[in-house]
Amino acid sequence: MKRACINSNEIALLDKQVRVHLINGLGGFKSVSLVGTRSEIGTNNLAIFSSIFHLGANPPLVAMIFRPSPPERDTLRNIISTGFYTLNHINEDIYKQAHQTSARYDIEVSEFEAVGLTPEFKSNFPSPFVKESAIQLGVAFKEKVDISINNTTMIIGEIIEIHVPEDCLSKDGFIDLEKANTITCSGLDSYHKTIRLDRLSYAKPDKEVTSILAVE
Repeated sequence: MKRACINSNEIALLDKQVRVHLINGLGGFKSVSLVGTRSEIGTNNLAIFSSIFHLGANPPLVAMIFRPSPPERDTLRNIISTGFYTLNHINEDIYKQAHQTSARYDIEVSEFEAVGLTPEFKSNFPSPFVKESAIQLGVAFKEKVDISINNTTMIIGEIIEIHVPEDCLSKDGFIDLEKANTITCSGLDSYHKTIRLDRLSYAKPDKEVTSILAVE
């Protein structure tokens, strides 16, 4: 296999958009979700994020990264001011609308209305879920971490509500994301379906790894 080699000096000289596409794709496939928030004056906000990652299971924590401001980040402001937000998996039926939420709409515009998705309120949770999403998480804001090296911000939240189709949830807690039609992404604008290869047994030094699909 012939590989291109790009050193740090060459990276620095790349056109900005070329560099952004290149570096964003190096992490491989990523989770991508819609973040639902509500402003203090009652405007429903929706934004696509591919920088969300698992931080811990006890307590159940997730984190996401916000790029430097300005411009003003409506999602970040709403999370800090209200203390709550939702994470909504994206599926094949709504990925184009989800992508459109990355456009910079005016502060008074609801992205739900702009792209044709439906805000859903339930369980007295204060932030809107996306009705068209199969897997929905209600999250409480816990901590803001400013990262000085590139002026980004990490928001840490605790999952306090989970809404998932019953037929996608296994007895051992495994969630069948493919059955829920959840998609993934790479880079900034490439969306992908997935094909599961296997589920493997818990790895131990003295035990061979085996498939557990047959015993599910």
